[in-house]
Amino acid sequence: MIRVCLVDDHPTFRAGLRALLEASGIEVAGEASNGADAVECARETEPDVVLMDLSMPGVDGVEATRRISRELPEIPVVVLTSFSDRARIVDALDSGAVGYLLKDADPDELIRGVQAAAAGQSPLDPRAAREVLASRQSAGDGAALSPREAEVLRLLASGHANKVIALRLGISEKTVKNHLSAVFQKIGVTDRTQAALWAQRHEDELGRKR
Repeated sequence: MIRVCLVDDHPTFRAGLRALLEASGIEVAGEASNGADAVECARETEPDVVLMDLSMPGVDGVEATRRISRELPEIPVVVLTSFSDRARIVDALDSGAVGYLLKDADPDELIRGVQAAAAGQSPLDPRAAREVLASRQSAGDGAALSPREAEVLRLLASGHANKVIALRLGISEKTVKNHLSAVFQKIGVTDRTQAALWAQRHEDELGRKR
């Protein structure tokens, strides 16, 4: 069973979302109403997915996502918010979120997004995906890749499986999947083959990330 930490500062919305998730066979392992508590929820419950709101009092969702991604990189964070503007989307993904869903999405789409994140994929609302691609194109190919993401991508392009990449870098296989999900979002591809081809075309740029 997929276990989720649910983060939102509106109790009524959390209650409705909890009911939706549980009706779909997804366990809500914990809840939080602000970013600081979200980090604690992730630490204490070790969920398969954190569903993260952005606008909250105190520590916001972007900073909470950044802290979870740094401290618990094996736990994927999926943003669930009403904001679809480019700056918010890019900030959230750059902070380490593996997915971005909107609160007005169809309930089935939300459930599929949680399931996808738990399986190591990157659920992106189509509106968010368009903004990400537009942002990456304006920023320059691969400009937003971190050194670790570039390293994972280079190893993928060399033909290494996730397990081998994990051993080479001393990280878990799930963390490799999370890094690859972020890489796919940032360079605008959907699978390993496309990512490898992209890496070959941008070999010099990846080399500068060392």
